[in-house]
Amino acid sequence: MTYQETLAWMFAQLPIYQQKGKSAYKGKLDNIKVLSTYLGHPERKFKSIHVAGTNGKGSSSHMLASVLQEAGYRVGLYTSPHLKDFRERIRINGVPVKEDFVVDFIKDNKVFFEAHDLSFFEMTVGMAFFYFEKEKVDIAIVEVGLGGRLDSTNIIEPEVSLITNIGYDHVEMLGDTIEKIAFEKAGIIKSGVPVVISELQEETASVFNKVAKERRSKIIFAGEVIPGTYKTSLLGSYQAKNVKGVVAVIKELSNFEVTEHHITKGLLNVAANTGLLGRWQYLGKNPTVVCDTAHNTEGLTLVLGQIKEQEYERLHMVIGFVKDKNLDQILPLFPKEANYYFCRPEISRGLDAEVLKGRAADFGLIGDVYTSVNEGYRMALKNAKKTDFVFIGGSTFVVAEIV
Repeated sequence: MTYQETLAWMFAQLPIYQQKGKSAYKGKLDNIKVLSTYLGHPERKFKSIHVAGTNGKGSSSHMLASVLQEAGYRVGLYTSPHLKDFRERIRINGVPVKEDFVVDFIKDNKVFFEAHDLSFFEMTVGMAFFYFEKEKVDIAIVEVGLGGRLDSTNIIEPEVSLITNIGYDHVEMLGDTIEKIAFEKAGIIKSGVPVVISELQEETASVFNKVAKERRSKIIFAGEVIPGTYKTSLLGSYQAKNVKGVVAVIKELSNFEVTEHHITKGLLNVAANTGLLGRWQYLGKNPTVVCDTAHNTEGLTLVLGQIKEQEYERLHMVIGFVKDKNLDQILPLFPKEANYYFCRPEISRGLDAEVLKGRAADFGLIGDVYTSVNEGYRMALKNAKKTDFVFIGGSTFVVAEIV
């Protein structure tokens, strides 16, 4: 199979949460353990840092990778979902896994995948771990896909664990309270392994403290020990808490020589070192155009707060969502004075733009429907003056069609 044929098979044959939603979530580690054994337990042959959370785990993972790259290490980075190309999920020192490796890995193991009914995510995690072992990385930054306790990445024994902001997302699988969601995220805390909490939240602190105590793990609340003097090239004031968590993890990392210079330089070169896209990313000026992949209540609150800090004459919002988002919670966050361009991301889970327009009107958000994200984006640019601000977001999949 060619690379494109391989991807088509992966997406068509194996469940993928981002495309199908809850029906693709298995919530158990049996399959990934079987796959790990079949592959020779590659995750045991490299050091790692495990990163979970509702918001900020992607940015934090890329920051960690950038800092360690600046210190001269060969750094694997596993994240999800991807924006443009599947290979973005698996990188070493910012370079995506080669197409040939993806093709060969699927070809060599396809019979096993089918026989064991492996999910898209299980298969991809196995691919990443196998690649990191083969390429002999010094350390890998591994981002949780969904939750933590029962996520396929949770077979690693990391050097340090990091948990970022906790908020309401995937409640149908992780629980309908912040405490329940925090418990699922706390599942990545391993016995005797230090855990860093990026943000002290009253509802989650007791959960994390309890689990850490049970597992005899040192717990560090980054905001209490890391000064706010570090800066990052990732734009958005909301990155400040992520930065503290990242620095605290580096400080807890044993047997790696990372200086203050490496930390400073790594934080200031995140996108250049790792290829990160979609976090408060500028796409143009005159008018100012920004996209961001924030897609839940907490993430959107931060991003919309950042928009309020900008200077502009009129605001244009190109937005779309997936069907399972709680619009009653999300839509009240958006400013009523903006011009809206409603669209549907091109995936099966995409929320119909006409439905979105109707629901948005209930909250005083007025605009028109467009047949695609790109059409809405083009119309926003056409309508915007040089002094205006254009935002594209609401879903990772909306941003993916633009960047």
